[in-house]
Amino acid sequence: MGRDRLAARSLGLITRPPGSVAARDLSGLPARRVAADILDAVLLKRRAFDETLDLACAQATLAERDRALVRMIASTTLRRLGTLRHLLGGFLERGIPENAPRVETALLTGAAQALFLDVPDYAAVDLSVQLVQEDQRAKHYAKLVNAVLRRVAREGDAQLQALATQDIDTPDWLLARWRRAYGAEAARAITAANRQEPALDITVKSDAAVWADRLEGRLVFEATVRTTRRGSVSAFPGFAEGAWWVQDAAASLPVHLLGDVRGKQVADLCAAPGGKTAQLAQAGAVVTAVDRSEHRMGRVRDNLARLGLAAQIVVADATTWTAQPFDAVLLDAPCSSTGSIRRHPDIPWLKRESDIAALADLQRRLLDRAADLVKVGGYLVYCTCSLEPEEGEAQIAALLEREPRWRRAPIAAMDVHGHAEFVNRDGDLRTLPCHLPDPDSRFSGLDGFYAGRLLRV
Repeated sequence: MGRDRLAARSLGLITRPPGSVAARDLSGLPARRVAADILDAVLLKRRAFDETLDLACAQATLAERDRALVRMIASTTLRRLGTLRHLLGGFLERGIPENAPRVETALLTGAAQALFLDVPDYAAVDLSVQLVQEDQRAKHYAKLVNAVLRRVAREGDAQLQALATQDIDTPDWLLARWRRAYGAEAARAITAANRQEPALDITVKSDAAVWADRLEGRLVFEATVRTTRRGSVSAFPGFAEGAWWVQDAAASLPVHLLGDVRGKQVADLCAAPGGKTAQLAQAGAVVTAVDRSEHRMGRVRDNLARLGLAAQIVVADATTWTAQPFDAVLLDAPCSSTGSIRRHPDIPWLKRESDIAALADLQRRLLDRAADLVKVGGYLVYCTCSLEPEEGEAQIAALLEREPRWRRAPIAAMDVHGHAEFVNRDGDLRTLPCHLPDPDSRFSGLDGFYAGRLLRV
């Protein structure tokens, strides 16, 4: 059974074994409607998944269990969008009706439920038909949706087997980039990792083994607990007490590259959502956190207060912000985020290749500003959650060419919890989503991250 189906069972979303018969039940229609609305917002209006999910669920006043179902349906559809479109295309002689976008949405979400979430076939079909019957432009295609999804239920699993070796859940332009950067085999492993529902990573303040037990998880790194627990994070043990915060294992690594920061003045640029700020404060640094978003920095303040940690919060544009030099600067630059597709499956369908060049220009300007904020003898760590070399390796190489006052401070395996595979040939950090394999696929993988460490001489 796949990870998505296991997750669906753990959430109580599956109400009967595959193949059993039940009376028609449309009580789940509101959740399916919200999931379809979110998918429309991402694919048709190019809106971010997480923000759309939060807003849509709040407006619909869904119960926690239904919110979980909405997330599972919408995220699974986005993760397997290429496969679903290919499979549905084989069942549609005339393609998707162009004048009724709700038809494709209903087909995609219905097929995702039947094939990947093990939702009963009758529910996947009937509720999808209801979705199109509610839409004035789509209601004329209700019989088409019914017929296609019944074929998906009968023939879909066999079709999936035939598609298993194809990398069709990643846009062609993005897959081609990964093949050039990492080779065909690694690119295939990355796409496979991105198709999986990730576990939740948590950075704990202390007593990591104790919290691994309490959160029904396991230790990944010395302060990182990975759990497959589901539901509202704020209801987990230790949240209200401020014992931990959510942070992907890869995102926790750049702070370790600064070494012992106790008592040192450290600037965290582009700091929101604040995980690295919390790490630095927990490690004893005197932290100045800078970000241009007042709203996002408000959340950083709230999180630090919950954790009982302190940092100076500055709302400013880091490309122009000035201050006295720091002992160290950490710059987690805005990027295409292609390393975090496991957690944000909308990214491949929202980003364009042209975005990378624009972001690379912003990253260069941020790096130049960050470089001016470091004392002689101090360290600069630059990082992004991108798999694209222009946003990582190329940025550090270019800075070293134009700035003779900087030298690379190569990273060793001991700097990243002994994982030599995280260090590239230049001595920089480079994690891939397929790293950290595990016999239990629910616990495998981490975000794709790049980090370079430089010393000002």
